Amino acid sequence: MYDDTITAIATPPGEGGIGIVRLSGPDALPIAQRLFRPYKAGPFRSHRLRYGYIIDPSDESVVDEVLLALMRAPHSFTREDVVELSCHGGPLPLQRTLGLTLAAGARLAQPGEFTLRAFLNGRIDLSQAEATLDVIRAQTATGLAVAQSQLGGWLAQEVRRIRAALMDVLAYVTVVVDFPEDEVELQDVTPALTQSLRAVERLLATADQGMVYRQGVRAALVGRPNAGKSSLLNALLRADRAIVTAIPGTTRDTLEETANLAGIPVVLIDTAGITASSDPVERLGVDRSRAALAAADLALLLLDSSRPPTPEDIQMAEITLDKPTLLVWSKIDQRSEQPSAELPTLPFAHPYLLGSVATSVVTGAGIDDLARAVAQALLGGQAVVPGNAQLVSNPRHRDALDRAVNALQAAVTGQTAGVPTDLLAGDLTTAMNALGEITGETVGEDLLDTIFSRFCIGK
Repeated sequence: MYDDTITAIATPPGEGGIGIVRLSGPDALPIAQRLFRPYKAGPFRSHRLRYGYIIDPSDESVVDEVLLALMRAPHSFTREDVVELSCHGGPLPLQRTLGLTLAAGARLAQPGEFTLRAFLNGRIDLSQAEATLDVIRAQTATGLAVAQSQLGGWLAQEVRRIRAALMDVLAYVTVVVDFPEDEVELQDVTPALTQSLRAVERLLATADQGMVYRQGVRAALVGRPNAGKSSLLNALLRADRAIVTAIPGTTRDTLEETANLAGIPVVLIDTAGITASSDPVERLGVDRSRAALAAADLALLLLDSSRPPTPEDIQMAEITLDKPTLLVWSKIDQRSEQPSAELPTLPFAHPYLLGSVATSVVTGAGIDDLARAVAQALLGGQAVVPGNAQLVSNPRHRDALDRAVNALQAAVTGQTAGVPTDLLAGDLTTAMNALGEITGETVGEDLLDTIFSRFCIGK
């Protein structure tokens, strides 16, 4: 199915210093040789750069000045012959070079097809293929470390170790079921099942944190008009993104920007003050604010610390009662009493209140504390060191691990209760197939199509 030669532009669209046209397949070099004229004659050697020109064979005109890199199979990303043509990074030279490779016999690659071939040819497993996309899309250094760790293969190694242990148990169970007349030495498989279950549970326990670093979260800044929401957004972004004035109601619509808060990509949503109004435009902004809060993972509830909570503040706090909430006391620089004096408190118990932080956008006090508090709230008080970022971060992997845990729990319970051995074999097979979906050992073409369709053309 994948025995032809594919080509695509492997760099982002737009202008740049360098743009790359990539070919992969058995005819990668012959196709390139029809178009490339080296500056000096000589053999094409693997993993060596050659300087020359792309020539249009129809009229022998020069299309671009390029560097050609040849990577012979199996020592390439796809484990096929790969040629990369480093052109000038403008749209025209790249498109003309790509068109010439197509006219010379290559086929335009599908989204993710280079990475798909790397997977099908055994260069990487499916979890590493997905990590390739995560590396590209990483928004923070910690998210990049998590993706790079998975790209290095730690998850695949752990999954294969667990599957190997389960395979030994399944082999024994299969012999007992299929060959009852043979004399098979009885074994207690409970310890092996329990150890495998604990290993899968340990992997699954990291998934919530891993997905926070990979996908990020949405945090809505809510409060009455002029509580300091837009100023806080600018402070967390370290940029003047939102318009700030002393006039209440300046913000009429929601504004979204992504900030790096202690390694977590957090989409901060600046909302209009939620208040009763006869202004139809303002009412529309309030409706959008409520919708943004409903869709958020976390609420940052801003209250003015320079005065006791007002009825409007209480009303604002009450609308976050069903949402994990951090209480942010703003404007502590305006407090008339000593800074060490106790801050106001809410006059009722908030069931999802995760803590409070005092801040000042004027002096910068508490801004870093707030970033750390957001991270702790989202990670359950834990953080990841970039050099030790072995976390399950893919929702597909979490689902597979969850199904494996359920099957292994059933197997352990059944083994303890003395259920028929053939039922135990069914639970083991279910668990192994679920784990195999992570590495791609038990995966169908429809799932592969779904996974690789998210990649860009050229990767």
